[in-house]
Amino acid sequence: MRLQTPQFQALFTPGLRSVAELFEKKNYELRIAGGAVRDLLSGMTPQDVDFATTATPAEMKEMFTSAGVRLINNKGEKHGTITARLHEQNFEITTLRIDVVTDGRHAEVEFTTDWEKDAERRDLTVNSMFLGLDGMLYDFFNGYEDLKNKKIRFVGKASARIQEDYLRILRYFRFYGRIAEKPDDHEPTTLEAIKENAKGLAGISGERIWVELKKILLGNHVNHLVRLLYELDVAQYIGLPLNGSLEELERVTKNIQNLCPKPMTVLTSLFKVKDDVTNLDLRLKISKEEKNLGLFLVKHRQELTKAVGPEPLRPYQDFIMDSREANTNSKIMELLKYQGEEHLLKELQEWTVPSFPVSGHDLRKMGVSSGKEIGTALQQLREEWKKSGYHMDKEELLSCLKK
Repeated sequence: MRLQTPQFQALFTPGLRSVAELFEKKNYELRIAGGAVRDLLSGMTPQDVDFATTATPAEMKEMFTSAGVRLINNKGEKHGTITARLHEQNFEITTLRIDVVTDGRHAEVEFTTDWEKDAERRDLTVNSMFLGLDGMLYDFFNGYEDLKNKKIRFVGKASARIQEDYLRILRYFRFYGRIAEKPDDHEPTTLEAIKENAKGLAGISGERIWVELKKILLGNHVNHLVRLLYELDVAQYIGLPLNGSLEELERVTKNIQNLCPKPMTVLTSLFKVKDDVTNLDLRLKISKEEKNLGLFLVKHRQELTKAVGPEPLRPYQDFIMDSREANTNSKIMELLKYQGEEHLLKELQEWTVPSFPVSGHDLRKMGVSSGKEIGTALQQLREEWKKSGYHMDKEELLSCLKK
């Protein structure tokens, strides 16, 4: 099959044309690899484009240096990756590899010129394809067929692929949520392999796990996939509470449909107490902002709710106005998503936080001189202002003081 879509044609920038020319001159093969091929075949424009080649890192370095091309970030070199910068664009190009030794986290590699051998070491069939710069598809493991049928399968034997890097368990779920049409369309042997190898995730760094888990939480079939994490004994190795609240998760995943929640907002539905957030942080090293959001939702999801009557948003507005913390507005928005309050969320997004119109300077002009009196008066006026729904202006508030 030969691909000639507008998305594919759009990749041919002056930078890529120059790179292709250099490789052609040296008779080194150069193809687009992995995720970019999957995206192009799905009719999408890939965010990142990785390339694979038969040239070794040393050959690429020599070729680029001779042509006066700048090389950046040499960290990937021992794994076979060279990054070249041409026409204000970076090109990440990796030599074809075979995994010689794997320990479930990292691999020692050996370079090869065999495209099938390189495809064999990749995780999923949909990620194992190559695309020539002429649009020719190279597909050794029926990845295109699986992509068209929306099937997620490991390349070769699932347990062998997982044992090369246990993070592939979560990558399987992530791509399932991205590509599969039905929630429960797994091959039984795949699920067995995941359950047998789940313990291997204990040795994977929290940061790597959190990157994958966040993507699972924002994909399709979240409720089904998180349940599977529990059923297949994965949850305990990735920082999730042993008795996670799956009923609350089900309720919240319905609430947040189409509301673009943060991953932490979805995940908090599993937590029953604050310690669940703390334990997640210990395992996954989440950011301070993510941890604070989790703690905020656990604390306020039941007590801070809409008011009965004409001003349902009022309790949330009051909370924002009374808060001394940064990001309160954004946390309240996540709380409204969690609670499924779509209309109130829209209202809050259109609401501008008002500024209190009276200052200490205004009170001094009225003859209030002591700091303590000013503080007390300002507090009283703030309460009046709040009662008015933040509508009273400076004159109205100061007239309250005269009384």
